[in-house]
Amino acid sequence: MTEQTNTRIMVVDDDTDGLEVLETRLTHAGYEVETADSAEKALARVAAFDPGMIVTDVRMSGMTGLELLDRVRASMEGVEIVVMTAHDDMETAVSAMKSGAFDFLVKPVDPKAVQALADRCFRERELVETSDAPEAVAALPRSRLIGRDPRMIDIYKTIGVLAANRATVLIRGETGTGKEVIARGIHENSTTSDEPFIAVNCTALTDTLLESELFGHVKGAFTGATGSRKGYFELAGKGTIFLDEIGDTSPDFQTKLLRVLQERRFYPVGGEEPRATQARVIAATHQPIEHLIEEGRFREDLYFRLKVVEIDVPPLRERPSDIELVATALLGRIREETGRDVRRISDEALARLQAHPWPGNVRELENALMRAAIVARGTVIGADHLILEGRASAGEDLTLRQAIRRHVRLVLDRANGDEESAAELLGISSEELSSHLDD
Repeated sequence: MTEQTNTRIMVVDDDTDGLEVLETRLTHAGYEVETADSAEKALARVAAFDPGMIVTDVRMSGMTGLELLDRVRASMEGVEIVVMTAHDDMETAVSAMKSGAFDFLVKPVDPKAVQALADRCFRERELVETSDAPEAVAALPRSRLIGRDPRMIDIYKTIGVLAANRATVLIRGETGTGKEVIARGIHENSTTSDEPFIAVNCTALTDTLLESELFGHVKGAFTGATGSRKGYFELAGKGTIFLDEIGDTSPDFQTKLLRVLQERRFYPVGGEEPRATQARVIAATHQPIEHLIEEGRFREDLYFRLKVVEIDVPPLRERPSDIELVATALLGRIREETGRDVRRISDEALARLQAHPWPGNVRELENALMRAAIVARGTVIGADHLILEGRASAGEDLTLRQAIRRHVRLVLDRANGDEESAAELLGISSEELSSHLDD
């Protein structure tokens, strides 16, 4: 670090034990640390201490950490703010990123992770101070995604960043993982959220119909075209077109889509005059695009055009610790739709849910809970109310490598993401643990 870089850190939390742990860790790492057990006290001392970074809890009595973030950013420049919360809801994460937080951490927070974050923050600050490059803009979303798995938290933050720009996005993930929810989250929190969001299922339409839907057509372009019709690329304005299952489209359609992305122009079916589009494209697929490219079924140049930013959505079976969180959140929607007053899932039922492989992911989980709510007579969903299709256990029909990887991820979840602790619990080295995760 350079001498000019401000490496002072203020830690704000009404959990005094947590304050002390973080203060000790960061002080030993060479940082000058000031602590405050409330946002009000932090606000009163922040100008005099002049920190380069603030690490703050979100939910405290009195002023919240997000309010502190807003107040500090309004009155001081150059302060990076990291927010911590035991409440892993998407709205909190997104609000923090929208307000310009440097990062978002879910409690219990590993002190080593906070130190690593501080090291990264000040390294990046040093690069900025010695560069003419503009600062990156943090951003916005409010998605209905649910989960506290580290990969889901990363997706929340990515949605927030993407909501502030117009980059083309490719979302990859299995059926039912929430790819359209992510696309809507990006759109709904963008500066063009008042423009249309148009979702198109590419597998549901033939090439001719897909082109007509997207590009429109002129009168007489084909049998039944009794008049001209505008396509979605024109109707969307500056909004978003979400192309679901782009991997299932034909090479001929892919060529036409590539031209739209390159030139921002298209031709209606049967038309000779080009039309302009300002719509943003977000595409999604469950297909292994790389294999499709090798087989000549997907254009490599289109793939690179689409994946300006790529989001990989983890399947539900790889984040078993999220299943209770997701299932509980789904019950509210199910109560409204079924009129059944289901309030809780029994421990036995939860164990069954956590053991199931969920090939249909969140969509399958919601359907299973919907059926159970209809069958249940009381307010609790029991194990006998569940009808789980296919394999009863995620360990069945898996390869040995897959079973080991799943177990390692489960232990890592229980260790709150601390790889060293998880490796110790498993009786293996950190390097061996990492190798199982990378398989």
